[in-house]
Amino acid sequence: MEKIIAINSGSSSLKFKLFLMPEEKVLASGLIERIGIKDPRVEIKYGDGQVFEKVGDIPDHKTAVSLLMDLLLELKIIDDYSEITGVGHRVVAGGEYFKHSEIVTPTVIEHIREIFEYAPLHNPANLVGIEAFKKILPDACSVVVFDTAFHQTIPEENYLYSVPFEWYEDYKVRRYGAHGTSHRYVSDLAAKMMGKPLEDLKLISCHLGAGASICAVKGGESFDTSMGFTPLTGVTMATRSGDVDVALVAFMMKKLNLDMDEMMKVLNGASGLQGISGISSDMRDIDAARKTDKRAELAMDIFVKNVVKYIGEYTFEMGGVDGIIFTAGIGENAITARTKIMERLAFMGIEIDHENNQKRGAQNFISTKDSKVQVMCIPTDEELMIARDVQTLAQEDQA
Repeated sequence: MEKIIAINSGSSSLKFKLFLMPEEKVLASGLIERIGIKDPRVEIKYGDGQVFEKVGDIPDHKTAVSLLMDLLLELKIIDDYSEITGVGHRVVAGGEYFKHSEIVTPTVIEHIREIFEYAPLHNPANLVGIEAFKKILPDACSVVVFDTAFHQTIPEENYLYSVPFEWYEDYKVRRYGAHGTSHRYVSDLAAKMMGKPLEDLKLISCHLGAGASICAVKGGESFDTSMGFTPLTGVTMATRSGDVDVALVAFMMKKLNLDMDEMMKVLNGASGLQGISGISSDMRDIDAARKTDKRAELAMDIFVKNVVKYIGEYTFEMGGVDGIIFTAGIGENAITARTKIMERLAFMGIEIDHENNQKRGAQNFISTKDSKVQVMCIPTDEELMIARDVQTLAQEDQA
């Protein structure tokens, strides 16, 4: 038996789960959210239903990592750092360097650093976590699990852009996608829920959180996905713009006298739900304000429209769809957003199971049994997938 900690650093959050392996027993789990924004919060669940909560100043991911490790000792979840023999890190962008998970080496770290620009909100935060944990747990097997790996099966016509082909040959410009670990996990569970082989299904996985992506899963493999060369494109997100006309970017750079770095900060950090609503990047705040705030309602409607647009696109690309999955923070908990999306998909024969749809974070069918397309809410567990990869690679390394 060994203890493996799986780390999932988002753009404004750090989730973790500490597993006893190979039993896959969760010893502790937690979330540090709203890192770098107002009212950051820590929650750790451990022991026999014990919960630790704290609100404090957490300006960056490095601070969050130090706080987490201090709390593991303080709460007696571990007695010594050496008990943790493996650390797994979610890394958003692996480019074409990485087609599967890897044990951390200086070369791996250098490649991650080289492609910071592919995921400017994530890869730097991911690397901070990797290096911070490496200092605290130098003897643990450290593994990186790449979100882009699952999307390496996307066919050329779906990952290439209509730009000079030499851009791909010389600079590897292509669609890489993200959230692959999550899409892989929920697709497998969806097939089990539906009682059908995964390879026989056409699924659309909607990973909707602060970062959001839609993935067409055909025969168990990623077939197309909404995020592109970086996680900036696709649907409207918390602070990211999603799809936008590049000529508009050039137009506004001139109007506002911005350089490219300044414009990228706007598109990555001041757009999306935040930019439209003007009040928050958090869907919970948007939902609470939408009845009295017109811009909050507009932010919700644009988000819903973009999710529906991609579901429709991928349904046609795959020649049909058997199941639609909602997962991640918004997908699992934002009842209003889920309802609005399904209402707009009623023409596909989707009927809402209103009782099940009122449940937050519960794995179940949220469409009726009579629906032509089955719709499911499946809480993602990227951390479990990460822990499994750590265990596999550690065993291979020792063989």
